[in-house]
Amino acid sequence: MMDAIPLLTLKRLPKYLEALYKFKRAGLKMVSATKIAVFTDVHMTQVRKDLSFTGVVGTPKIGHNIEQLIIAIESCLNWNDISSCFLVGVGHLGKALMGYQELTKKGLRIIAAFDKSAELAGTYYQGIPIHSMDKFSNLLSRLHVHIGILTVPGEAAQDIADQMVANGVLAIWNFTPAKLSLPEDIIVENVDMSSSLAVLSRRIAERLHIDKA
Repeated sequence: MMDAIPLLTLKRLPKYLEALYKFKRAGLKMVSATKIAVFTDVHMTQVRKDLSFTGVVGTPKIGHNIEQLIIAIESCLNWNDISSCFLVGVGHLGKALMGYQELTKKGLRIIAAFDKSAELAGTYYQGIPIHSMDKFSNLLSRLHVHIGILTVPGEAAQDIADQMVANGVLAIWNFTPAKLSLPEDIIVENVDMSSSLAVLSRRIAERLHIDKA
């Protein structure tokens, strides 16, 4: 059984990877946890603790082998094993994700998209076929896809999420404002863009207020 990695550690590992990619491009072979800490703004003790989940052991006073650490972190994040997924909702956000090449580099490949618009059915976007919703359940169960991306209006999210789960989806990347009610064993990662925008807007207002004071 695969050991569980703490959520916050999972969110920090990509930051370490980006730093390691930079070190590798600069021609470095070894790197210390201290140097990673400086480049990622994460405390050195936390970096060491997070890296312990990779199984790569550093050498005292020398550090970690950069190539080994990159491979280990990519393996922990499952980025070296491309996972197929379906996207539902081919609006502006859906199309942005379909055109985002970094997803494939990070182990996620959108193999088909679905939308209720009859005009989009049978077309392609960024090489990805777009189907009508009446084909969704059949293709989902037949192709054994386990990851779904939701970029539909909030009021449609629960119904589509239920269809996903009923046809074998184990994890949902939810870009809608809806709070999904699903079985406990279904993995749901919510991307709350409204909350992020609220924080951004408030911080801007506060900054402008200070500048005027």
